[in-house]
Amino acid sequence: MTLTGDDRTTAMTGPWWWERWRGAALDVGLAVVSAAECGAEGVTFARDSGLPAPVGVVFGVLAGAALLIRRRWPVAVVLISIAITPAQMGVLLTVVGLYTLAASELPRRITGALAGMSMAGTLIVAMVRANQDMAEGSPSIASEFIPFFAVTAAIGVTAPPVLLGLYVGARRRLVEGMRERADSLERELQLLAERAEERAEWARNEERTRIAREMHDVVAHRVSLMVVHAAALQAVARKDPEKAVRNAALVGDMGRQALTELREMLGVLRTGDGSKGAKYVEPLPLAAVGAAAAAAASRAVDEDGPCLAELEELVGQSRAAGMAVDLSVQGEPRDCSADVEQTAYRVVQEALTNVHKHAAGAKTYVRLAYRGAEIAMQVENEPPPEAGGSQDARLPSGGNGLVGMKERVTGLGGVFVSGPTDGGGFRVSAVLPAAA
Repeated sequence: MTLTGDDRTTAMTGPWWWERWRGAALDVGLAVVSAAECGAEGVTFARDSGLPAPVGVVFGVLAGAALLIRRRWPVAVVLISIAITPAQMGVLLTVVGLYTLAASELPRRITGALAGMSMAGTLIVAMVRANQDMAEGSPSIASEFIPFFAVTAAIGVTAPPVLLGLYVGARRRLVEGMRERADSLERELQLLAERAEERAEWARNEERTRIAREMHDVVAHRVSLMVVHAAALQAVARKDPEKAVRNAALVGDMGRQALTELREMLGVLRTGDGSKGAKYVEPLPLAAVGAAAAAAASRAVDEDGPCLAELEELVGQSRAAGMAVDLSVQGEPRDCSADVEQTAYRVVQEALTNVHKHAAGAKTYVRLAYRGAEIAMQVENEPPPEAGGSQDARLPSGGNGLVGMKERVTGLGGVFVSGPTDGGGFRVSAVLPAAA
């Protein structure tokens, strides 16, 4: 196998150019057998050439031992085998050398050229040897079969090792390609897993924000009214007992409603199925918790969720707390999608809550307009009076009301604007698509 960089360094565990000791042992064994074969054939070569027998043996042993370098220099091994073909020695050297050459990563044109040279050399030597045998009077085959014998011998010595080497090399490259694709796929899967974890973390953060927004919308308005009524109750307890009783009843009703809604959401956060007495309940995914919290928030007014038809009741609650609120509706009222109506309701609700917190006693105007394909709403308050009993409520603020309203409106594709007015008051405006 052809390796590069760190992979090659890791894989190289054998001596010299061998990747493994097993490969080195195999090449040494092949070289010994080839050297023995060529050494034995060197005796015949020396006799035919008129050379001393030891010279032929040494020549054959050196030529046959070339298989030691077949993995490092396969071209050299094949060239040596071609060079000793006229000496009629080195069949094993030729076969193993051609196989190694075909299985290597060398260009196919080099493999084809050297294989063709080896085949031509074997063919020529076979024909010459057969003709010599006939001339000496001891033909082993008939003369008409000499070409067939020579071609068969050349193909038999050359073609099988070349084809086998090509197959092994192609299979090796296929395995390497599959391994590389597997590694690439593993890296891609790891990257996807990291991105999925990032998306999951982002989704968890979004759901946490959503849960916080829903709980804020459910509780803040009622608790704000409770605080305002409690402050008014403290102010009129001795002067007007009947009004104090009414304020106390309102505080009790709002407190019970707020507790009911809180219990709903906290129950969802604690258990997945609402069962009682269970020692262990499988935790819900955060998305399910967020959805359940949103569902609980949507039941802040009644079981079907807040809608624009209940806007009058919402304004009445603020009026009962002592706020001067003017409600005006323009256009022909019509049914819109539940998300749009709930969002519009929550915007008005949160805006009124902010007036209770930051401008108690200020005159407030709530405007709702039905336009073509959209609904517009605006809550604007005048500057608060310099002094008033309601201001003693000292309502805390977390600073999340405007942020939550903007998230709700923009989430439906609407537009949200808020800010102080020239007259010293504050204005909250929102436009929502009617069919979001």
